[in-house]
Amino acid sequence: MNSNPAPSPREPQQTAEAARELIELLEVLWERGRDMVSATPVSASQLRVLYSLDREEGISLRTLGDLLGSAPPSVSRMCDRLEALGFVQRLPSPVSRRQLELHLTVHGKAYLRELRTQREEALLAVIGDMSPTSRKALLRGLAGFQEALEGSGPTASSRPRTPLKNVSSA
Repeated sequence: MNSNPAPSPREPQQTAEAARELIELLEVLWERGRDMVSATPVSASQLRVLYSLDREEGISLRTLGDLLGSAPPSVSRMCDRLEALGFVQRLPSPVSRRQLELHLTVHGKAYLRELRTQREEALLAVIGDMSPTSRKALLRGLAGFQEALEGSGPTASSRPRTPLKNVSSA
């Protein structure tokens, strides 16, 4: 006998609305964190570049463009700006003299580290106010969301796999 009632037809819609609202709140929280890290915060697009380079150190502009789904001229301009800020450097490829590799600088790595620290502290403050049951439910829900995201869509295999930790203990 199943003790779980059948989900209502509106449940997926309600879940999507709640997730959208949460994402909007997180975006506000993220912006605060970004403003606290640097006097010259980067744009959301530039931040995606930094995250990509953090995961894929030494990639080419073409590969970065593919990861971001952006045209090479746009990616090149973003990297120009990030290079001017001292966050990114272009180095010759050891494989091909015609190709450049993109790397985060020490300054770029420090920026990401501080940004992540600020954001994590903000999240910990909110999560600390949740009940243990709610925290476990959130962890299970986020793990399920990540699994669904990684397992669906045409670009699922190109997404970085960064599993949530300690899901089994939730």
